[in-house]
Amino acid sequence: MEMKIKRKLCTPDELKEQIPITEKMKEIKAERDREIADIITGKSEKLLLIIGPCSADREDAVLDYISRLRRVQEAVKDKIFIVPRIYTNKPRTTGEGYKGIALQPDPKEQPDMLKGLVALRQMHIRAMQETEFTCADEMLYPENHSYLSDILSYVAVGARSVENQQHRLVASGVGIPVGMKNPTSGDKEVMLNSILAAQIPHTISYRGYEVETPGNPYAHAILRGYVKEDGKCYSNYHYEDLEELFEAYSRRSLLNPGVIVDANHANSNKKYLAQIRICKEVIHSRKLSNDIRSFVKGFMVESYIEDGNQSSTGECYGKSITDPCLGWEKSERLIYEMAELW
Repeated sequence: MEMKIKRKLCTPDELKEQIPITEKMKEIKAERDREIADIITGKSEKLLLIIGPCSADREDAVLDYISRLRRVQEAVKDKIFIVPRIYTNKPRTTGEGYKGIALQPDPKEQPDMLKGLVALRQMHIRAMQETEFTCADEMLYPENHSYLSDILSYVAVGARSVENQQHRLVASGVGIPVGMKNPTSGDKEVMLNSILAAQIPHTISYRGYEVETPGNPYAHAILRGYVKEDGKCYSNYHYEDLEELFEAYSRRSLLNPGVIVDANHANSNKKYLAQIRICKEVIHSRKLSNDIRSFVKGFMVESYIEDGNQSSTGECYGKSITDPCLGWEKSERLIYEMAELW
């Protein structure tokens, strides 16, 4: 193999011992995990809102943002359950560019995965300590999930990963809700196949061990739009799309039918302001159909302190260095409006 070994990384157990969580934090996670599971299974009718920066690029701004979310959560707690996005891994379409703090804790410096693993765990723990939020991350590298398995309450499998066997099988064993996105092609059958794979037990190889997974009844769909051969973005959040997916679910033996609508990415054509309109349209669709009402569980929204985005070398505090995000004032207003409409 033409690979140069740089060094051996710490194991998940070693990192958890180095940066542990408290008994109180374990209790917070257990309670939040239960509330999210109740939304996925239909026991709770609250809106599940997974919201935050496209990528968690700096700890100070991310914690500032999440502290603001905490104040809003208290005001809308009867209608909305907020799960902040702390996305520490960033997929790249071509493999170029900033890949997240897990690989590059300082966007201006060279990759350093050891520092990255420490940085991502510290950020998630600070979020729980300071706000009592357990958060969401993308399971871009399945073998890295164990570094955060005692902290996370939600993971997403992205559009470029959903066809990958390792992602599907590890999703079967993580023990928390997993959102499976439609692939970039928009093929809903691929997404549904991945949900089925995640919901059933498997024997797999994971981090050097042969392990058995129990199956994940909380695996569900995420609609994020898609890209056709012409290179253009197409949406899949409209009433007809939701109705079609509900019917496709009904033809399969899948547990806990449910969908989260990703309001950004190809659904918005990365026009971040469109997220406001998209969320409101989907909520309106719920009012037109009892099937859609029970089927739509919530939204993913890309949001940060400042509107838009900047280059990875940008100096603007709280502004995305990857995809453009909705700024704080607009995000706060959207959350309150969603609570009124839900």
